Amino acid sequence: MKKIHLLILKSFIRPFLVTFLIVMFVLLMLFLFKYIDDLIGKGFEWYIILELMLYASATNVQMALPLSVLLSSIMTYGSLGENYELVAIKAAGISLRRAMYPMMVIITILSVAAFLFSDYMLPKANLKYFSLLYDARQQKSANFLPEGVFSSSFPGYSIRVNRKDADGQTLHGIMIYAKNAAENNTDVLLAKDGKMYRTPNGQFLVLKLSDGVKYMETAGQNNFNYRERLTRYRFKETEQKFDISGMGLHRTPEDEFKSAYQMMNLKQLKDNAAMTKRRIDSGTSANYKLIISYIKYFSIPAKPAGVKNYISAKGKTFASLKINEKLSTLANASNEARSVQDLVKNRSEQDAELKKNVQRADLEYQKKFTLSAACIALFLIGAPLGAIIRKGGLGLPVVVSVIFFLIYYIISTIGEKSVKDGDVSPLIGSWIAIIIITPIGIFLSYKAATDSAIFDVDIYKRFFNRIFKKRQVD
Repeated sequence: MKKIHLLILKSFIRPFLVTFLIVMFVLLMLFLFKYIDDLIGKGFEWYIILELMLYASATNVQMALPLSVLLSSIMTYGSLGENYELVAIKAAGISLRRAMYPMMVIITILSVAAFLFSDYMLPKANLKYFSLLYDARQQKSANFLPEGVFSSSFPGYSIRVNRKDADGQTLHGIMIYAKNAAENNTDVLLAKDGKMYRTPNGQFLVLKLSDGVKYMETAGQNNFNYRERLTRYRFKETEQKFDISGMGLHRTPEDEFKSAYQMMNLKQLKDNAAMTKRRIDSGTSANYKLIISYIKYFSIPAKPAGVKNYISAKGKTFASLKINEKLSTLANASNEARSVQDLVKNRSEQDAELKKNVQRADLEYQKKFTLSAACIALFLIGAPLGAIIRKGGLGLPVVVSVIFFLIYYIISTIGEKSVKDGDVSPLIGSWIAIIIITPIGIFLSYKAATDSAIFDVDIYKRFFNRIFKKRQVD
């Protein structure tokens, strides 16, 4: 390997790793901002949050990787151009294409790795991520005793706390109802103050109450009047223990999420699409058998050549019928048409939904390849852009890369939505963004190879100045 190639590779690897980590961090912060209300205050262990963030990071690779390639390639070649290293490379007789050769090899390897990741790692990461996120969002809040309201977090009890101190454990004005339908909910406990804490094993919540009274209404000796006897207990200190072992994070079996297309690899997507197409074909044949019974027709053979005495069929036509017969015939036909319509309506909706499922499966199948193609296409834009604008660092390259990535992302999103709506085929919808930005990358590569000053502001200033001067003269 030449020293120039080694210099370019070293100049690319560091910005790529830095930008990749920065983009992953930003996307992870967006994830936390989006689901912060579903995660905070539910008593999750630290490793649950860490596991969820790890899976979320894995799902963000498909967005972070192309953007990192684009940004790092602009920074690399922009820095080389800013330091006149590209000028020295060209002066040594090495063209820009040859200077981009080692980078193309690295990007190709990176694209192959991205394909393997999207086919093997990403479906598993999506399965873990969405199943854990679903369970976390369904988890009840760990704030068992909110202020000023009756809490039914504990089965068989309704608890109200007037006020809580800043530590979240000191309680004031506690009221506890023991809910028992057989005894008409006649037990109530009142306490002035209390402390709340969990047992070391985390299975019970203990309320240590002070200065209170407990009222119990029970039946008399003859059980005639249920509220005949009132028992009152006063206490200085007492404890109430509530079972919270069933309030932890309940994991849903992952098999319930495997039917989603994001959790499938190429083979599973292909098999799923084939199975859905077979269901569509079988439904079509079943619909034909159901409808054919409503179709009535009569076949009258033509007069054979060798038959002399041929008696033609003389049946009644609709025009020859009487008024009452016509009305009866039209009513019967309308009823049969309505029956066919009701029969076909539900089946047509099911058939349309199955066709959409085939579209979605094919879309996910194509997206396994578009991630790799996006890395190459965005590199073809980033490298010549960096050589043209000749600016390194995180200033202008970030702005330019974000603009081009937004163009790619918006077009890709519109294409995917059109596929899901059934407007375009999965092949076109998934590859339309690549098809649009690849010619732009080829054009920029040509301009960079010919030392075009396409981003030189002075050229545009002189151009507009000439136009305005001509108008003034005229």
